[in-house]
Formats: sequence, C-alpha cells, structure tokens
Amino acid sequence: MGKMIIAGNWKMNKDLDEAVQLVEKLKKGFKNKNKVEVVICPSFTNLSSVNEIVKDSDIKLGAQNMYTEEKGAYTGEISASMLKSVGCKYVIIGHSERRQYFNESNQFLNNKVKVAIENNLTPIYCVGETLEQREAGKVEKVIKEQVSEGLKDISADDLKKIVIAYEPVWAIGTGKTATPQQANDVHVYIRKLLVSMTSEAVAEQISILYGGSVTPETSNELMGKSDIDGALVGGASLKADSFADIINY
Repeated sequence: MGKMIIAGNWKMNKDLDEAVQLVEKLKKGFKNKNKVEVVICPSFTNLSSVNEIVKDSDIKLGAQNMYTEEKGAYTGEISASMLKSVGCKYVIIGHSERRQYFNESNQFLNNKVKVAIENNLTPIYCVGETLEQREAGKVEKVIKEQVSEGLKDISADDLKKIVIAYEPVWAIGTGKTATPQQANDVHVYIRKLLVSMTSEAVAEQISILYGGSVTPETSNELMGKSDIDGALVGGASLKADSFADIINY
C-alpha cells in the first residue's frame, strides 16, 4: 500500500471569490481523522489566492496541468516553475479530459511527468479505459500502454515520487462508479505492471488512487480495498461538506 492521498480536482469551476469561500469553509471543517494526504487542485487563476489560505495547514496545493517547457513563446501555457512559485506541490498529468479534448499522447505525457519530477512536483498521472474499450475486453491492454509508455525511462527512485490515478473514463462525471471490486482489480493489475518495471518493494510504495464519480457514499468501501490508496475526486470536491466527508471516510 502506498501513502493514502485524497485529491480534489476542481476542473474548470469556481471563480476567485467562489474558490476562496470554498477553501475557507473546507479548512474550517477539516478534521482529517485518518491522517491522509489531502490535495486540492483549483484553476490556474485561483492557485495563488488559495495557497495563501492553505499554506499553513495540512492541505496541499496542486495544479490541473502544466507544459513541458520552462519558458518561451508558448502562449497560454504554464510551466512547472510557475506552479512552484505559487505553492504547488502536486500536478495532475494526463487526465482523460486532457487526452480526449487536447489529444495528449502517452509520449507527450511521459515528458510532462519527467519535467514535474525534475521540478520537485509530484505528478498525479491518470490512466483509464473508455466504456467501449472495457466492453471490448481491452482494459488491461489500454492500461498497460498508458502505464508503460507514460512512465517510460523513469528510474526506480523517481517512480517512487509518482502518484497514479485510475479513472475509468465511463465513470467520470456520469454518476456511474466502478464497483469497489472492479476498481481494485485494475489497481492490482497496475501494481503488477509497476513490479515488472521496477520491483515489488518500489511498487508497494507508489500510491494508486481511484477516480470516477467518487462520493461520500462510495468512498468508504473503495478506501477499504487492498490496493486502493485514496481517491481523485471531481464533483464532490466542489462542496466543502462532501469533500470533508470523503477525507474523513
């Protein structure tokens, strides 16, 4: 089992005032009785202000994306050093929405993961199959490609610095959730892949999170499974009460 981590991905939601209100409410109700690592990932425009609120708390700041280059003529992009300068400790890489809408390939994401590690940012590297791929019996094939290509040529020491999030695409924002057993089966497979890439000792230290319509009602059973080391939460992280309930599963 890796370290228990619960991360909230706000996606393209909350303006500045709304973000400040949400994180202030979350901070007040933050109990974290299970001592998990808690991460929130607001939009770029909210990072600096949210950091001012959480920087002296146990809540860590993350970003939803970053570019591979340090600086230059890349209009609209954000570099790793920029994220660090506003207090980010984590960055989500390869979310299915980035893969789908922005055509981000495993090879491109591999570069992002390496740049994040070089800049002491913890990548939350996302993998997951579509409903069509699941129904065609291609879950393991898809996951193997995403893991092996996305984490290619990364040393064992650096692999220990990566968090993986398994998010079945068919369960994101749909209200559908993989059963705890379905989710755990894929987590077990991912850990086997990591063993083949490194060693059992290293693979056991890598946190593998589940994401996909995680709610306070589903989180407790998910967290109880053998190879589920936490959650990457979408919609439920936009409400302080529901996200706090998940943290305190």
